[in-house]
Amino acid sequence: PQKTSFHRSQTLGYRNGFAFSRLPTVGVGGERLYVNQLSQAELDELSNARPTLTYGPAKQAPPSSFIPAHVAFDKKILKFDAYFQEDVPLSPQEHYRIRQVYIYYFLEDDSIYVVEPVVKNSGIPQGKHIKRHRVPKNDQGEHYHWKDLNRGMNITMYGRTYRIVDCDHFTQVFLESQGIELNPPEEMAFDPYTELRQLPVRKYVTPSDLDQLKQFLTYDKQVLCFYAMWDDTNSTFGENRPFIIHYYLADDTVEVREVYKQNDGRDPFPILIKRQRLPKTLVEKQKPFPSCVLEISDQEVLEWFTAKDFAVGKSTTLLGRTFFIYDCDEFTRNFYRDKFGITDFQPVKIKEKTLEEVPQVIPPYNGFGLLEDSLQNCFSLRPKPPRKDICKMLENHHKVLRYQVTLESPNSQDKKRRFILSYFLSDDTISIYERPVRNSGIIGGKYLGRTRVAKPGSTPENATYYEPSDLTIGSTIEVFGHRFVITDADEYVLNYMESNMESFPEATLQSLRDHFGKCQVVKEAANSDMSALETKKQELDELIEKVQEELKLNKSLDNRNIWKAFLQRDENGSGILDKDKFLALCDSLGVPTKDFLVNKLIELCTCEENKINYQDFLRAFPS
Repeated sequence: PQKTSFHRSQTLGYRNGFAFSRLPTVGVGGERLYVNQLSQAELDELSNARPTLTYGPAKQAPPSSFIPAHVAFDKKILKFDAYFQEDVPLSPQEHYRIRQVYIYYFLEDDSIYVVEPVVKNSGIPQGKHIKRHRVPKNDQGEHYHWKDLNRGMNITMYGRTYRIVDCDHFTQVFLESQGIELNPPEEMAFDPYTELRQLPVRKYVTPSDLDQLKQFLTYDKQVLCFYAMWDDTNSTFGENRPFIIHYYLADDTVEVREVYKQNDGRDPFPILIKRQRLPKTLVEKQKPFPSCVLEISDQEVLEWFTAKDFAVGKSTTLLGRTFFIYDCDEFTRNFYRDKFGITDFQPVKIKEKTLEEVPQVIPPYNGFGLLEDSLQNCFSLRPKPPRKDICKMLENHHKVLRYQVTLESPNSQDKKRRFILSYFLSDDTISIYERPVRNSGIIGGKYLGRTRVAKPGSTPENATYYEPSDLTIGSTIEVFGHRFVITDADEYVLNYMESNMESFPEATLQSLRDHFGKCQVVKEAANSDMSALETKKQELDELIEKVQEELKLNKSLDNRNIWKAFLQRDENGSGILDKDKFLALCDSLGVPTKDFLVNKLIELCTCEENKINYQDFLRAFPS
C-alpha cells in the first residue's frame, strides 16, 4: 500500500531498422526482478570467459582489495541519548537530579565518549564525563561493543548507570543493517526542580483605583524641574548649596541632583537622592523600631509626595533636608498653569554671602632648594615646577659665557687655584669648574653645580641674581660666601656683547675691550718674532742647499771627518763654538771659508757675538 511508483521498463528496441524485443531489467516501479536474471556466479563466469583459441586460457579476476576497519569506519559514530539520576541529600527543595548526557560510540576503534551538554547558570560542573577510550564491561577484561547498546536499556560504566532512551537516524540504520532489533524509543526524563524553576512565578496584584499604565503612557518623558537651595550654614563648615529637583510625572518619583561648580572643592557626585518615591507623612508607630534598616512599604506611608507639594517660593523637606525652591523651568510653569491654574511664578533672588578673602602669607625662605621651587609649595598642595621662559631657552640654547676667576682667600695656597666660571644665557645659571693641577694636593673638577646665584644683600622676598652685565674684568663676585675675582674671559664673550650692545652697559664692554687690547699687543709681538724666525729658517734652508750643490765639486772634503772634528772640539756638547776656534778648525779641514756662499752661511749661523752655531753649519755637509 505504500507504493507510489508504477513505471514499467522498456522492452521494445530497434537495431538496423528491425524491431526486436528484450527482457525487462527491472520490475514495475523499479523493483528488483528475481526471474530472468543471472546469478552473481554466472556473471563472474561470463566476465572471465574468453575464446580459448584466440586469447588463450582465461585469467581469474583479482580479488577485491582489503579495507581496514579504521578506514572503513572512519568518522562513523553512533550517538545515543541517555540520562542518569543523581542523589541530592542536602537540599530541602530536591532529593534527586536528572542529568541528560550523550553517548558516542566510535566504530573505528570501539571507543566510547560520554558528554553532558552545558546548561548556562546551572551551578554544577558539566561537560565531559568519560573521556574517549574503550570502556571495560566486566572484570573478565571484556569491553563494551556496539552490539551491547540498544534503546530502552541500562548500561553501567564506572559505577554510574545510564538509561539509553533513543538514538539518531544513522545509528538506527546501522544497527538494523547489522541485524539488531531495536527497542522502541522512550521519552527523555526531565529534572523536576528545573521544570519547577521554569514555571511562572505567581504575582499578587492589589487592585488600585489609579491606572498606572495610563499615567505612564500619558506623562512618559515629562519631568518637572525645580531649582532649590539647601541652607546648611548652621552646621560646621556648612553653606548654601544649590540643587536641582526633578519630579517624574510618569511614576511620581523624585530625584535630587547636585549642581557642580568648578573649583568648589567637592567631588562631582551628580545625585544626592536617587530617583524614588518619597514619603511625605508616615504612620505613627506605637513601639520604637529600627526602620532605618528596612525599606518603607505602602502600609507605613499615609501620603507620598506629589506635584502639588512643590511650588516656587516655598520650602520642602525631603528625607530630613529642607530645600527652598526659588525657580523652575518653562515646562514646569506651563504644567502648573494648565493643571492647577497657578500663574504666580516669580523667581526668588537668593542673596549669596560673600566670603572674606584671607590674605596669603608666604613663610620665610628656609634655605633648602631653589627659591622659586620652594615658593611653589605655598601656592598648591601639589606643587608644580616654576614656569620657564621657553623663547629665551630656544634663542640662547648652547650659548655660554666663560670667564677665568681666582679665589680671593687669605690662604696662600688658594691664590694659585684657577677656576672656570660658565654663565648659561638660556636660564641665567652659573657653574664653576676648577682645573686640576698635578701634585697640587687639591682635587679639581666641579666646584659649583649649575644654579642661579643671588647677589650679596638681596632678600628672599626681592631676590636679585647675577647677570652678564655684572661680570667685568677685575670685578669680584660672591658665590655662597666665597669671593671670586674675574681675571680673564673668552673671546666669545666680547663678540656676543658687541653683537648685542643694546643689552649691556658701556662699562662692561669697555673693560673687555681694554683687556683684549693688551692681549692683542702681546700676541702681535709674539707673532712678529715667530715670523722673523720663520723667515730666517727659510733663508738658512735655501742657502744650505746652494752650498751643498757648490761643494759637490770639491771631492777632497770628507764630511764624516768634519762632523767628527767639530763634535770632538765641542767639549760641553752645547752646539756652539767660538768664532776663532771655528775658523781655525775649518782651515785645518780644508773648508773654503772665503767662498761667498760659505761666508754668508757662517754669518747666518752666528747666534751671539763671536759665537757660531756649528750644528746649523754642519747641515751643509751631510754625512
